[in-house]
Amino acid sequence: MEDCIIFIDGAYLSLISKFIGKGKPLKININKFVRNLTEKEKLDCKEILYYNCPPFQGEPPTEEQEKRKAGYDKFIIKLIKTGIKVREGRCQMIDKRYTQKGVDVLLSIDLIKRAIKSNVKNFIMVACDTDFVPAIKEIRKEEGINVILYYFKDEDSKFSMSDHILGVCDKKVRLKKEDFEKSRF
Repeated sequence: MEDCIIFIDGAYLSLISKFIGKGKPLKININKFVRNLTEKEKLDCKEILYYNCPPFQGEPPTEEQEKRKAGYDKFIIKLIKTGIKVREGRCQMIDKRYTQKGVDVLLSIDLIKRAIKSNVKNFIMVACDTDFVPAIKEIRKEEGINVILYYFKDEDSKFSMSDHILGVCDKKVRLKKEDFEKSRF
């Protein structure tokens, strides 16, 4: 069985989970979720990288912000204890909206670093952002990496996929409700 590395955009996974849960995020076990994906691909997972950012904290943080941060910290600690590598950007308020900063750059950097430094030739990504396209093109061309993209698209939702990212991956697999149901705690 060939090895693989998994790259998960945590905010994207959370949005999908919340949509499938009809507004309430499903509680899924990330390790079980990854195991289900790797079994489908007949690959052995060597490393899981999870990308997200802590919730926004004001100066001083509100009680709600502190509560949200405590929940986030508890979740992240669980991931780390199971061997998942967590990479964090930051949350910034722009035009009264919370926006992640730096997460896509971290993921892109790790794609390139892992492609160059590891002997693993299969990468699975759970993501949708076209910001990853240059990195994906680079690792496929220069390092011969096989990139499998897991994404979500539903005709009745706000989820859409750019043909740009779909066109640069070796394989595209649509995530389904069952992928989440099989991964619940």
